Amino acid sequence: MVKFAGPIFQTEPVSLCRWLIGTVKLGHMSSELSAKRTPVVPLDDTDRRIVAELRSDARMSMRALAEKLHISRGSAYTRVERLQRDGVITGYSATVDPERYGFGVAAYVHLKVSQHSWKAVRQRIMEIPEVWHGALVSGEHDLVLLVRAKDASSLRDLVLNRFQTMPDVVSSHTVLILDELPQQPLPVPT
Repeated sequence: MVKFAGPIFQTEPVSLCRWLIGTVKLGHMSSELSAKRTPVVPLDDTDRRIVAELRSDARMSMRALAEKLHISRGSAYTRVERLQRDGVITGYSATVDPERYGFGVAAYVHLKVSQHSWKAVRQRIMEIPEVWHGALVSGEHDLVLLVRAKDASSLRDLVLNRFQTMPDVVSSHTVLILDELPQQPLPVPT
């Protein structure tokens, strides 16, 4: 899996989109998926430090992690395994520049969809590799999608020929991304 400094980015976009929309980012809002999720496990300071270290260097060895946190290798291994099993750590990734990777244009596409059509639209969106992140939102629009395309022409085709022609999509609004902020570390929940 590959990500860039910002939202998540992967070499296999359809798989990533399924992961984001189907389980992690949007799935938690779906009642059928919420019922299947395990309850949130409380994390202590050591767990949070493990997550922070692995977010900054996912290739760190257990030995280096244990030494950095002043815990035993066995404890580090057990904690990382538990964090993975409990769904806190969902994967490991490398950071890349999306433009150098071949995606020169990025935009947020806001979609309004017909009432009660979310699941059908979600399935169709998951088949579009240019969709890197999606969220079901409240407000004027129903969905906000982060899309990446090779160039402006590819973005235009995506919006006009894929989104606006999709059944149950009532309207779309596209906002071109001019620059992106680097990804910030996760804040510590209070």
